[in-house]
Amino acid sequence: MPKMKTKSSAKKRFKVTASGRIKSPQAGKRHGMIKRSRKFIRNARGTTILSKADENTVKSFMPYSG
Repeated sequence: MPKMKTKSSAKKRFKVTASGRIKSPQAGKRHGMIKRSRKFIRNARGTTILSKADENTVKSFMPYSG
């Protein structure tokens, strides 16, 4: 049986936590920050945990992530 391929874009963007959830950087901060509220910018720092629906999609891209 051949090995399954991992999507290179997914392995660069996502990490799997110890409990099996998917951690990702916050979205929506590349450009247009001047029109965003200070609250949005503050809350969009760091990383976030993906929702269950998105998590299933990302896990299908990374079959050996655990």
